[in-house]
Amino acid sequence: MKHPSSSSTNSRKTTRGILSHKEPSGGTGTLRAAESKRDTSFKQFFKILGPGFITGASDDDPSGIGTYSTTGASLGYSVLWTALLTFPLMTVVQYLCAKVGMVTGQGLAGVLKRSYSPWLLYPVVFALFLANTINAGADLGAIASAINLIVPLPILPLIVPVALLLLALQIWGSYRLIANIFRWLTLVLFAYVACGFFIHPDRLAILQGTFLPTLHWNASFIASLVAILGTTISPYLFFWQSDEEVAEKISKGKVTPRQRKGTTDKELRFASWDVIIGMFVSNLVMYAIILTTAATLFTTGKHDVQSATDAAQALRPLAGSFASLLLALGLIGSGCLAVPVLTGSAAYALSEAFGWSYGLEQKPGQAKHFYAIIIVATLIGMGIPMLGINPITALFWSAVINGLLAPPLLLLLMLVTTNRSIMKKRVNNWWLNLVGWLTVAIMTIAAIAFFFTLGKS
Repeated sequence: MKHPSSSSTNSRKTTRGILSHKEPSGGTGTLRAAESKRDTSFKQFFKILGPGFITGASDDDPSGIGTYSTTGASLGYSVLWTALLTFPLMTVVQYLCAKVGMVTGQGLAGVLKRSYSPWLLYPVVFALFLANTINAGADLGAIASAINLIVPLPILPLIVPVALLLLALQIWGSYRLIANIFRWLTLVLFAYVACGFFIHPDRLAILQGTFLPTLHWNASFIASLVAILGTTISPYLFFWQSDEEVAEKISKGKVTPRQRKGTTDKELRFASWDVIIGMFVSNLVMYAIILTTAATLFTTGKHDVQSATDAAQALRPLAGSFASLLLALGLIGSGCLAVPVLTGSAAYALSEAFGWSYGLEQKPGQAKHFYAIIIVATLIGMGIPMLGINPITALFWSAVINGLLAPPLLLLLMLVTTNRSIMKKRVNNWWLNLVGWLTVAIMTIAAIAFFFTLGKS
């Protein structure tokens, strides 16, 4: 059934920067749920879960899981409080990104290009492409390693079919298919929460680690804290969130930027719930991983864990094979969710920056540059583990780039969302500004601390 605003003229129209559209295929349903009068049904509640939920789940990618695992193994329960710290910060940041897409009808890169010098944007999107490609490569290696834990097949040959399968999904799958597969893949993340039922943690230590923040002024602790902040508040998620909100509108037949401009209070409220739930799931998984590895590896003196797969292997004799299996399955699912988000967000950012047609709703022939970026990023990423590059080293350098990107991007995000000429009446209220500027300050300090720690280590 065609949407009323999708005319035959619009459906055949393909111009630079405009997503052509044949007929609404439907996204995850967030905006449609907002338009429905049946707000209280379980079905409507499930439809709320859209771009924000997917973004939150993709934040727990193998690099994030590796960070949480190594942190829990090396520092124990003492860093559980970071889940409480990052939850409001990442929730506000992602909601602001969602609001930009919903109000302007454009992704974050497009808004930045229109409102600021493109020469400020170009270095950012190229750095984002580099960081995302490295991160995707490390994630592909982690997926193959996790499969190896379940089925003893050689790791490197597994990377090729996994990468090609994810690439085919992005190129030939419809937005409805991609969005719903991503949404269901998030369920595997609860494998990490399930691991907590197979261990016997120290309850007093959990309470202390959760509600009594502990700071150690040494290189190891500061590096771990910066890594957690950089992993949870990642620049690639800023672009993905805003562009997926635009894709939701495209799925309703709103093809041109003019048709997509503006949003309602109800749509914003539904989007906020989508983001809140997504970020809550992300932080719940983060908390569960730190708790599980602290209760098993840290307490038994196994502090030297180099990756999430190492953590899964180490859990076998301590928490049983089933806990190790759940951790491995969660690693596979989260990696399959994160790689398309990494390559897709890079494609969105570069395409908007250069005015190319873009979007997962497009056919490959209609958005050649967009899909070419996804292909190149995936193939280069696929080659990283095959070149023998240590995945931890690869993730380290992607974290360096993300650490440099996050503070200026957060600053620009705050300038955009407080600019009445861009956001009209949807500028930030006082508490969004408070948390938003606090996040800018914390991430800036974290970036400085990262390099200070790097010099001292």
